[in-house]
Amino acid sequence: MARKTKKLKLKSRYKEGDFGVLVSTLVLSVFGIIMVYSASYYTALSKTGDPQNYLKNNLMWMAIGWVVFLFFSMVDYHFWGRFAVPAIAVAFVTLLLIFTPKSLGIAVTINNATRWIRLIPGSDSITFMPGEITKVAMILFIAWFYANDPTRARKFWKGHVIIVGIALAAFFLIYKQPNLSTAGIVVLLSLGMMMMAGIRWGWVLGGIGLGAAGFAGLIIIKGGYWMRRVLNFTDPFEDALGSGYQVSQGLLAFGSGGVFGVGLGKSMQKALYLPEAMSDFILPIIGEELGFVGVMALMAVYLFLIWRGCLVAINAKDLFGTMLAGGITLHIALQVILNIAVVTASFPPTGVVLPLISLGGTATVLFMAELGMLYNISKQAEGRDAG
Repeated sequence: MARKTKKLKLKSRYKEGDFGVLVSTLVLSVFGIIMVYSASYYTALSKTGDPQNYLKNNLMWMAIGWVVFLFFSMVDYHFWGRFAVPAIAVAFVTLLLIFTPKSLGIAVTINNATRWIRLIPGSDSITFMPGEITKVAMILFIAWFYANDPTRARKFWKGHVIIVGIALAAFFLIYKQPNLSTAGIVVLLSLGMMMMAGIRWGWVLGGIGLGAAGFAGLIIIKGGYWMRRVLNFTDPFEDALGSGYQVSQGLLAFGSGGVFGVGLGKSMQKALYLPEAMSDFILPIIGEELGFVGVMALMAVYLFLIWRGCLVAINAKDLFGTMLAGGITLHIALQVILNIAVVTASFPPTGVVLPLISLGGTATVLFMAELGMLYNISKQAEGRDAG
């Protein structure tokens, strides 16, 4: 009888997860498959001779992503806290592998950027991005760090300085790839989660001021290409055939779509005019084909998912669940906001993918892993434990 009661108690800890998280994840992943196929048709045909090449690739990664989602949704999220320190260690090891000699054939360089690690020696088709892994590792580590000892939120040297140090070290290694956008997101994620933990506002404002000054100094020191990228977004049409080409073509796509769009599959900009049409700049293709209405519908789904993520964080049963759910939700929100800002010429061009919509391998699988953890947290949301 005692055993039966124990089993029933254990089962009662879990319930149906947040249906909103599940449905919005499904909607975004299906819509992403459709739009990647539409946006990549001509590029795939030009590069590979198979118009469905990127579609097949995306379907494979999305299928892996859903398996990962189901796995993480079934595993108690507390289990992952044990791997917080090993995860951040692995993230830094993979970041360092980027800088190994080319003769070893570990890192992959594309368009003068070395951001990928080969999973199979000699193959450039199956790779992963250490920068993406670092984002997830930072979320897990920071959630564990503050949940393991909540008093760290009030400590400067034994609390926040440790997180800032790790974040800056990650920033430097990712920036050197170079990948300024991912490096920036790692810092913003860290700052956001420190605010969730209860960092004093004076420290926050001081950190933002130092960060802004450091970024401005970095751009000035780098000069040349970096300066053009930062300043060009204010008027991309000034150099529409040079540094402002991609953003200009994206804005033309938005303008061509109008309110209701030209129709699914009928974009002209994707016909080799707009670079990375199926990746970082997929939103302008959505705007061209489905119009303002289509873009707003997509934003509504993202807002719904972010809202549900916030509710999961608020109702999590413990501080670790709150911090983990909050970090995951913040990550999704940052990716969406920065992607929109870039493609609408509101922010300097950076390589930021649109979660579950842009073509992706590592990013797609890791987003699905995060959402699986978020769903598991929601299954155990019974209100914060007293004390």
